Amino acid sequence: MRHLILCFAIVLLCSCKTTQPEIIAPAVPTPVESKPALSNTPTSKNTHKVINKKATPKAPEIAQPTELWAHIADNLHLPVEQNQALKKRINWYLKQPNYLKIVSRRAEPFLYHIVKKVEQKRLPMKLALLPFVESGFRPTARSSEHAVGVWQLVAATAHHFGVKSDQWYDGRQDVLASTDAALDYLSYLHKRFDGNWLHALAAYNTGEGRVKRAIKRNQKRGKSTDFWALTLPKETADYVPKLLALSYLVKHPKAKFKRPKLPYKALTTSLNVAKQFDFSVMAKLSGMGAKQLHALNRGYLKNQSSPHGPHTLLLPIEQQALLKNRFFKANFAGEYIVKKNDTLYGIARHFGLPLEVLKQLNNKQNNFIGVGEKLILGEPQTLPESLTINYKISPYLEQKKPVIPTIEVDYHVKPGDNLWNISQLYGVAHSDLARWNKLSASSVLKPGTQLVLFIPQAATPKTTPAKKDLLLDLQNTLNHPR
Repeated sequence: MRHLILCFAIVLLCSCKTTQPEIIAPAVPTPVESKPALSNTPTSKNTHKVINKKATPKAPEIAQPTELWAHIADNLHLPVEQNQALKKRINWYLKQPNYLKIVSRRAEPFLYHIVKKVEQKRLPMKLALLPFVESGFRPTARSSEHAVGVWQLVAATAHHFGVKSDQWYDGRQDVLASTDAALDYLSYLHKRFDGNWLHALAAYNTGEGRVKRAIKRNQKRGKSTDFWALTLPKETADYVPKLLALSYLVKHPKAKFKRPKLPYKALTTSLNVAKQFDFSVMAKLSGMGAKQLHALNRGYLKNQSSPHGPHTLLLPIEQQALLKNRFFKANFAGEYIVKKNDTLYGIARHFGLPLEVLKQLNNKQNNFIGVGEKLILGEPQTLPESLTINYKISPYLEQKKPVIPTIEVDYHVKPGDNLWNISQLYGVAHSDLARWNKLSASSVLKPGTQLVLFIPQAATPKTTPAKKDLLLDLQNTLNHPR
């Protein structure tokens, strides 16, 4: 036993001699990196190398939108209260799955410009949909209250906000001119109603005074002054939910209510002719049909522009080739809308203008331009030939008898309906009903088919018990052409 203990002690002593103790170095504080002094003196070789900071990663570029309706949907931000009135209007739209597609076709030449004007004025995108609710986007629509155009402006309001109207031209029917006035009016109402857009929209429909009185009545009674609590005419009470419901469905499309497809770009461009012109002459020079030219420029009431202006034409974008035409370059004050990545030098070169001339025409002291900016491309000179002809009234606009104002009504065919019964119900000619819908007088109607009728405002549709609810709805919801 004693021998074993002695051996163990000898082994332990030997191991202590050969094993080196572990040395733990004291912690050395990490030197704080400082910015190098801004000096021309070369740094010493013993100086610590300054570690470059990592470059800040570039923010990813925001992709440019390619589809207009998707862009509108992405920018609809106003909150929508889900209540019974709104649900009723949503259901109304869902029963007409082709509504937006049909109306979008009418809006196609103008919608991009309207969206841009709404954005430039920093207004809610929802307002770009207002012409769909107001008039079904019909530039010549007229209401029983004498409101005209896609924005349904009455004469006094249009005049107050700078829209010209005379025997030659009605700016309320000019989509782009009336857009400027309508958006300015809506901005004014928004301020008058302390930033409440629902009150402003109601006032746009029924008048500022009526909405103010409704608010005061509720205040006196200790009631809420929220739009939904106000006592307003049924047309106005339905009007605001129509816009909100349409906005909701554009933002949240359904299987039965899909968004149309439109490219995110201008499809039309303005050309300032700068002097009196005749539509027939301009149609011939531009290679367009006179009817197409009139369709884009409904503000002109005759085949000639007024001697006192305006003299601006809206043309399909492919007609910008006119601006390169020697005749047009020599005689017309063409216009160009600045696009992304454009430069003043590039635009001048594209249209064959000296840079200094382009700057002088647009009162520019430098070369800075902004996307959406409108540039003048030339000054009109003395024309070598006349742009007018002898006759004054357009063959497309000449009226041999007074036009009776009408209200457009959409009718959904019910089982058992035929053209004769529907024409008798609304007091219109059987042949007119067939013609409006491109049908023959003996056509068999399929239930669910949508027909369009133009009912004289002076006439009252014949009421039958079976159609009473339908007529009440038409009277209240389609008082304006929608």
